[in-house]
Amino acid sequence: MAIVAETSRFGKLSRPVLAWIVGLLFFFPIFWMILTSFKTDADAVKPEFLLFFTPTLENYLNMTENYDYWRFATNSVITSVFATVFALAVGIPCAYAMAFNPSRSTKDVLMWMLSTKMLPAAAVLYPMTFLTKSLGVFDTHFLIIVVLMLINLPIVIWMLFTYFKEIPKDIIEAGQMDGVSTWGEVKEILIPLAWGGIASTALLCFIFCWNEAYWTVRLTTTEAATLSKLIEGNRAPEGLFFGRLSAVSAAAVGPIIVLGWFCQKQLVQGLTFGAVK
Repeated sequence: MAIVAETSRFGKLSRPVLAWIVGLLFFFPIFWMILTSFKTDADAVKPEFLLFFTPTLENYLNMTENYDYWRFATNSVITSVFATVFALAVGIPCAYAMAFNPSRSTKDVLMWMLSTKMLPAAAVLYPMTFLTKSLGVFDTHFLIIVVLMLINLPIVIWMLFTYFKEIPKDIIEAGQMDGVSTWGEVKEILIPLAWGGIASTALLCFIFCWNEAYWTVRLTTTEAATLSKLIEGNRAPEGLFFGRLSAVSAAAVGPIIVLGWFCQKQLVQGLTFGAVK
Protein backbone atom coordinates (compact mmCIF):
# COMPACT_ATOMS: atom_id res chain seq x y z
CA MET A 1 0.00 0.00 0.00
CA ALA A 2 1.51 3.27 -1.08
CA ILE A 3 2.06 5.86 1.59
CA VAL A 4 0.93 9.32 0.50
CA ALA A 5 2.76 12.13 2.28
CA GLU A 6 0.42 14.94 3.24
CA THR A 7 1.76 18.46 2.96
CA SER A 8 1.36 20.38 6.17
CA ARG A 9 -0.62 23.59 6.31
CA PHE A 10 2.57 25.49 7.08
CA GLY A 11 4.21 24.06 3.96
CA LYS A 12 1.26 25.05 1.77
CA LEU A 13 1.47 28.63 3.02
CA SER A 14 5.24 29.03 3.26
CA ARG A 15 6.06 28.11 -0.34
CA PRO A 16 3.80 30.72 -2.01
CA VAL A 17 4.93 33.35 0.50
CA LEU A 18 8.58 32.55 -0.17
CA ALA A 19 7.97 32.67 -3.94
CA TRP A 20 6.29 36.08 -3.61
CA ILE A 21 9.17 37.41 -1.50
CA VAL A 22 11.76 36.26 -4.05
CA GLY A 23 9.69 37.67 -6.92
CA LEU A 24 9.31 41.05 -5.19
CA LEU A 25 13.04 41.21 -4.46
CA PHE A 26 13.82 40.71 -8.15
CA PHE A 27 11.17 43.24 -9.18
CA PHE A 28 12.17 45.88 -6.62
CA PRO A 29 14.87 47.62 -8.75
CA ILE A 30 12.38 48.01 -11.61
CA PHE A 31 9.73 49.27 -9.22
CA TRP A 32 12.15 51.79 -7.71
CA MET A 33 13.22 53.00 -11.14
CA ILE A 34 9.59 53.54 -12.19
CA LEU A 35 8.78 55.23 -8.89
CA THR A 36 11.74 57.59 -9.25
CA SER A 37 10.72 58.48 -12.80
CA PHE A 38 7.65 60.27 -11.42
CA LYS A 39 9.79 62.50 -9.19
CA THR A 40 11.45 65.74 -10.16
CA ASP A 41 15.24 65.83 -10.21
CA ALA A 42 15.19 67.80 -6.97
CA ASP A 43 12.80 65.41 -5.17
CA ALA A 44 14.70 62.35 -6.38
CA VAL A 45 17.76 63.17 -4.24
CA LYS A 46 15.93 64.27 -1.08
CA PRO A 47 15.44 61.61 1.65
CA GLU A 48 12.17 63.18 2.81
CA PHE A 49 10.62 62.40 -0.59
CA LEU A 50 11.76 58.79 -0.57
CA LEU A 51 8.26 57.29 -0.71
CA PHE A 52 5.83 60.18 -0.34
CA PHE A 53 6.02 62.89 -2.98
CA THR A 54 3.92 64.71 -5.54
CA PRO A 55 4.05 62.68 -8.77
CA THR A 56 4.74 64.45 -12.03
CA LEU A 57 4.93 63.54 -15.72
CA GLU A 58 7.51 66.22 -16.39
CA ASN A 59 10.30 63.72 -16.99
CA TYR A 60 8.34 61.75 -19.59
CA LEU A 61 7.18 64.90 -21.38
CA ASN A 62 10.73 66.22 -21.39
CA MET A 63 12.01 62.92 -22.75
CA THR A 64 9.56 62.73 -25.67
CA GLU A 65 9.73 66.42 -26.58
CA ASN A 66 13.41 67.23 -26.14
CA TYR A 67 15.26 63.96 -26.56
CA ASP A 68 13.55 62.41 -29.62
CA TYR A 69 12.70 59.20 -27.79
CA TRP A 70 10.73 57.66 -30.65
CA ARG A 71 13.67 57.82 -33.06
CA PHE A 72 15.89 55.94 -30.61
CA ALA A 73 13.10 53.44 -29.90
CA THR A 74 12.57 52.85 -33.63
CA ASN A 75 16.28 52.17 -34.09
CA SER A 76 16.17 49.68 -31.21
CA VAL A 77 13.22 47.86 -32.77
CA ILE A 78 14.81 47.75 -36.23
CA THR A 79 18.19 46.48 -35.08
CA SER A 80 16.78 43.97 -32.58
CA VAL A 81 14.21 42.48 -34.97
CA PHE A 82 16.52 42.13 -37.95
CA ALA A 83 19.43 40.84 -35.86
CA THR A 84 17.14 38.19 -34.36
CA VAL A 85 15.75 37.17 -37.76
CA PHE A 86 19.21 36.88 -39.33
CA ALA A 87 20.54 34.97 -36.30
CA LEU A 88 17.71 32.44 -36.65
CA ALA A 89 18.20 32.24 -40.41
CA VAL A 90 21.82 31.23 -39.85
CA GLY A 91 21.35 29.34 -36.58
CA ILE A 92 18.54 26.97 -37.62
CA PRO A 93 20.45 25.34 -40.55
CA CYS A 94 23.65 25.18 -38.47
CA ALA A 95 21.93 23.59 -35.49
CA TYR A 96 20.06 21.21 -37.81
CA ALA A 97 23.30 20.02 -39.43
CA MET A 98 25.05 19.57 -36.09
CA ALA A 99 22.11 17.80 -34.45
CA PHE A 100 21.23 15.30 -37.20
CA ASN A 101 24.48 15.01 -39.16
CA PRO A 102 27.22 15.34 -36.53
CA SER A 103 30.88 14.81 -37.31
CA ARG A 104 33.95 14.24 -35.19
CA SER A 105 34.55 17.97 -34.87
CA THR A 106 30.95 18.96 -34.00
CA LYS A 107 31.62 19.21 -30.27
CA ASP A 108 34.86 21.10 -30.90
CA VAL A 109 33.05 23.59 -33.14
CA LEU A 110 30.34 24.11 -30.51
CA MET A 111 32.93 24.70 -27.80
CA TRP A 112 34.85 27.09 -30.05
CA MET A 113 31.70 29.06 -30.75
CA LEU A 114 30.93 29.26 -27.04
CA SER A 115 34.50 30.36 -26.29
CA THR A 116 34.01 33.46 -28.45
CA LYS A 117 31.70 34.78 -25.74
CA MET A 118 34.75 34.92 -23.43
CA LEU A 119 36.55 37.43 -25.65
CA PRO A 120 36.76 40.84 -23.91
CA ALA A 121 34.80 43.30 -26.03
CA ALA A 122 37.24 46.11 -25.24
CA ALA A 123 40.05 44.13 -26.90
CA VAL A 124 38.51 44.56 -30.37
CA LEU A 125 36.79 47.91 -29.90
CA TYR A 126 39.45 50.15 -31.43
CA PRO A 127 40.29 47.87 -34.39
CA MET A 128 36.58 47.50 -35.15
CA THR A 129 35.98 51.25 -34.84
CA PHE A 130 38.86 52.00 -37.22
CA LEU A 131 37.74 49.29 -39.67
CA THR A 132 34.08 50.34 -39.74
CA LYS A 133 34.98 54.00 -40.27
CA SER A 134 37.33 53.03 -43.09
CA LEU A 135 34.57 51.00 -44.77
CA GLY A 136 32.03 53.79 -44.27
CA VAL A 137 29.56 51.69 -42.25
CA PHE A 138 30.10 53.36 -38.89
CA ASP A 139 26.83 54.52 -37.28
CA THR A 140 24.61 52.53 -39.64
CA HIS A 141 21.80 50.06 -39.03
CA PHE A 142 23.67 47.49 -41.12
CA LEU A 143 26.68 47.55 -38.80
CA ILE A 144 24.65 47.25 -35.59
CA ILE A 145 22.50 44.45 -37.00
CA VAL A 146 25.57 42.44 -38.10
CA VAL A 147 27.37 42.98 -34.79
CA LEU A 148 24.34 42.03 -32.68
CA MET A 149 23.70 38.97 -34.84
CA LEU A 150 27.29 37.74 -34.52
CA ILE A 151 27.36 38.38 -30.78
CA ASN A 152 24.24 36.29 -30.13
CA LEU A 153 24.75 33.64 -32.82
CA PRO A 154 26.67 31.19 -30.54
CA ILE A 155 23.87 31.25 -27.96
CA VAL A 156 21.23 30.84 -30.67
CA ILE A 157 22.99 27.81 -32.18
CA TRP A 158 23.59 26.21 -28.78
CA MET A 159 19.95 26.60 -27.73
CA LEU A 160 18.58 25.36 -31.05
CA PHE A 161 21.04 22.45 -31.06
CA THR A 162 19.74 21.41 -27.64
CA TYR A 163 16.10 21.57 -28.77
CA PHE A 164 16.78 19.75 -32.04
CA LYS A 165 18.62 16.92 -30.28
CA GLU A 166 15.41 16.07 -28.43
CA ILE A 167 13.63 15.32 -31.73
CA PRO A 168 13.97 11.62 -32.68
CA LYS A 169 16.19 11.17 -35.69
CA ASP A 170 13.83 8.47 -36.95
CA ILE A 171 11.30 11.16 -37.88
CA ILE A 172 13.85 12.91 -40.08
CA GLU A 173 14.90 9.61 -41.66
CA ALA A 174 11.25 8.77 -42.35
CA GLY A 175 10.90 12.07 -44.18
CA GLN A 176 14.01 11.29 -46.21
CA MET A 177 12.57 7.92 -47.20
CA ASP A 178 9.43 9.70 -48.42
CA GLY A 179 11.57 11.86 -50.68
CA VAL A 180 11.43 15.08 -48.67
CA SER A 181 14.23 17.49 -49.54
CA THR A 182 16.55 19.02 -46.97
CA TRP A 183 14.61 22.27 -47.02
CA GLY A 184 11.39 20.26 -46.69
CA GLU A 185 12.77 18.51 -43.61
CA VAL A 186 13.50 21.84 -41.98
CA LYS A 187 10.26 23.52 -43.06
CA GLU A 188 7.73 20.69 -42.71
CA ILE A 189 9.22 18.51 -39.96
CA LEU A 190 11.81 20.30 -37.87
CA ILE A 191 10.23 23.74 -37.37
CA PRO A 192 6.71 22.46 -36.48
CA LEU A 193 8.16 20.02 -33.93
CA ALA A 194 10.57 22.53 -32.38
CA TRP A 195 8.57 25.75 -32.72
CA GLY A 196 8.44 26.22 -28.94
CA GLY A 197 12.22 26.08 -28.66
CA ILE A 198 12.64 28.34 -31.68
CA ALA A 199 10.23 30.89 -30.19
CA SER A 200 12.05 30.81 -26.85
CA THR A 201 15.39 31.26 -28.60
CA ALA A 202 14.04 34.15 -30.68
CA LEU A 203 12.64 35.90 -27.60
CA LEU A 204 15.91 35.53 -25.68
CA CYS A 205 17.95 36.74 -28.66
CA PHE A 206 15.65 39.74 -29.10
CA ILE A 207 16.03 40.67 -25.42
CA PHE A 208 19.82 40.40 -25.63
CA CYS A 209 19.85 42.59 -28.75
CA TRP A 210 17.53 45.14 -27.15
CA ASN A 211 19.63 45.35 -23.97
CA GLU A 212 23.02 45.46 -25.70
CA ALA A 213 24.74 48.68 -24.65
CA TYR A 214 28.47 48.34 -25.15
CA TRP A 215 28.54 48.07 -28.93
CA THR A 216 25.45 50.17 -29.66
CA VAL A 217 26.88 53.06 -27.66
CA ARG A 218 30.38 52.92 -29.11
CA LEU A 219 29.56 52.17 -32.74
CA THR A 220 26.87 54.83 -33.16
CA THR A 221 26.52 58.57 -32.84
CA THR A 222 23.14 59.78 -34.13
CA GLU A 223 21.78 57.92 -37.18
CA ALA A 224 21.61 54.37 -35.79
CA ALA A 225 21.68 55.22 -32.08
CA THR A 226 19.44 53.03 -29.93
CA LEU A 227 17.83 53.54 -26.53
CA SER A 228 21.09 52.50 -24.87
CA LYS A 229 22.70 55.57 -26.44
CA LEU A 230 19.86 57.74 -25.15
CA ILE A 231 20.32 56.41 -21.62
CA GLU A 232 24.09 56.86 -21.81
CA GLY A 233 23.61 60.46 -22.95
CA ASN A 234 21.43 61.25 -19.92
CA ARG A 235 23.61 59.67 -17.27
CA ALA A 236 24.65 61.66 -14.22
CA PRO A 237 27.10 61.12 -11.33
CA GLU A 238 24.12 60.34 -9.12
CA GLY A 239 23.00 57.59 -11.51
CA LEU A 240 19.41 56.40 -11.29
CA PHE A 241 18.51 58.84 -8.50
CA PHE A 242 17.75 61.45 -11.13
CA GLY A 243 14.14 61.42 -12.23
CA ARG A 244 14.99 62.21 -15.84
CA LEU A 245 17.33 59.26 -16.20
CA SER A 246 14.83 56.98 -14.46
CA ALA A 247 12.13 58.04 -16.93
CA VAL A 248 14.41 57.29 -19.87
CA SER A 249 15.33 53.90 -18.40
CA ALA A 250 11.72 53.04 -17.60
CA ALA A 251 10.65 53.95 -21.12
CA ALA A 252 13.44 51.78 -22.51
CA VAL A 253 12.83 48.71 -20.35
CA GLY A 254 9.03 48.95 -20.34
CA PRO A 255 8.38 47.67 -23.89
CA ILE A 256 10.69 44.68 -23.46
CA ILE A 257 9.00 43.68 -20.19
CA VAL A 258 5.56 43.85 -21.81
CA LEU A 259 6.78 41.93 -24.87
CA GLY A 260 8.43 39.26 -22.73
CA TRP A 261 5.32 38.82 -20.60
CA PHE A 262 3.03 38.62 -23.65
CA CYS A 263 5.26 36.17 -25.53
CA GLN A 264 5.69 33.99 -22.47
CA LYS A 265 1.93 33.90 -21.94
CA GLN A 266 1.26 32.99 -25.56
CA LEU A 267 4.01 30.38 -25.53
CA VAL A 268 2.68 28.72 -22.37
CA GLN A 269 -0.85 28.71 -23.77
CA GLY A 270 0.39 27.19 -27.01
CA LEU A 271 2.35 24.46 -25.26
CA THR A 272 -0.60 23.71 -22.98
CA PHE A 273 -2.99 23.54 -25.93
CA GLY A 274 -0.62 21.27 -27.80
CA ALA A 275 -0.26 18.96 -24.79
CA VAL A 276 -4.02 18.74 -24.29
CA LYS A 277 -4.66 18.25 -27.97
